[in-house]
Amino acid sequence: MQTLTRNQPIPVHPFEQDGATGSNLFTIVRSEGDLPYEENLLLPHRKAYYLLVFVKHSRGRHWVDATPYERQDNALYFTAPSQILVKEAATPFWGTRLEFTDEFLALQQNAALRELPLIQNPHRGHELLLTAADGALVEELLAKIEAEHHRPGEWQHRMLTAYLTVLLTYLSRLYTEQFTGAEPSADQHLLKTYRAKVEECYRELHEVGAYAALLHISAGHLSEVVKAQSGKPAIKHLHERLVLEAKRLLLYTPLSLKELAFDLGFSEASYFNRFFKRETGVTPAEYRATIRKMYQ
Repeated sequence: MQTLTRNQPIPVHPFEQDGATGSNLFTIVRSEGDLPYEENLLLPHRKAYYLLVFVKHSRGRHWVDATPYERQDNALYFTAPSQILVKEAATPFWGTRLEFTDEFLALQQNAALRELPLIQNPHRGHELLLTAADGALVEELLAKIEAEHHRPGEWQHRMLTAYLTVLLTYLSRLYTEQFTGAEPSADQHLLKTYRAKVEECYRELHEVGAYAALLHISAGHLSEVVKAQSGKPAIKHLHERLVLEAKRLLLYTPLSLKELAFDLGFSEASYFNRFFKRETGVTPAEYRATIRKMYQ
């Protein structure tokens, strides 16, 4: 397994626009042994999106958060944006890759998917071993999603959401069955509690120290545990939640940028504008124009 040099930061691979549909949020790719592996996948990296891989047949080993996995046939592998991945070698692959961004989950019709166990992943799992019946159903649902993905029209997004809801719900049931005996550690519980507090208070509290006070621990300890368990700083979780809500409001509400900033707890609209551009690379106004053009 290759490693990074001392001066190399862990790269984050961005979501690549779907070549067939132009989507920046969701894609599905089927492989019959000829899906190319890029050289940079052989170095430790993160992906800026959720990845589900149904393996019909493959051989080789890869690592997720320092845990090795020998790839199994008829298995499903899943990762979230914060996890560190690396492959040991390029090998042929038969199966289907499903990729979608956090922004895809933020769309109103997909919001419920975010709460499913497979997406929340409280046990930090990665591999689901499927029975023949499970594999057949998963493969069938992926085929339906692939067909609908390449069938544009006014019903496409609803159909994709319907099929994806069935698939992720079914996989979440398998997830809870497979990981029943794995009790989260104290540090994992703290991470979950912190995320829940962020969900509850992100509009009012914008500092990690405020959450540490709510949890009756030091800010240093909270930051250390959250970074160790999730791979990203505690403040990043908070910023991502603020950005997520901002994107929702920019898409789904007529709020002015000043009203939106105040709704999210920013004292000045100019500060919110700088925050949003720093986190996303575009201004709130640019994001609103682009996303509304895409989905209206």
